[in-house]
Amino acid sequence: MIFAPLQCRMARAALGWGVRELAAAAKVSTDTVARFERGDELKERTIDALQRALEAAGVEFTNGDQPGVRLTKAAAARSREPAGTSKPMAAAKAVGGKTAKATDKKR
Repeated sequence: MIFAPLQCRMARAALGWGVRELAAAAKVSTDTVARFERGDELKERTIDALQRALEAAGVEFTNGDQPGVRLTKAAAARSREPAGTSKPMAAAKAVGGKTAKATDKKR
């Protein structure tokens, strides 16, 4: 499976994570996360660390006609817990090759 920069951005959005949260979970710098999401070339072990951190948080990566992400059932259930017990989940969708948080506003 290929882990793509777009999937990384989508996964962070689904979890409600910023670059800092992913960097801390993967034990890499925030600059490393930003470089990966820009499409810069990184060492394979660094990319693996990013992917493992997102998977540990409950993200599943899909690779059909278009790569995507989804939350595991456990992660989705956590996102439905009462306010204050978990971080809210933000849905993500690809817009023109970039990830945008899904809202009711038109872009």
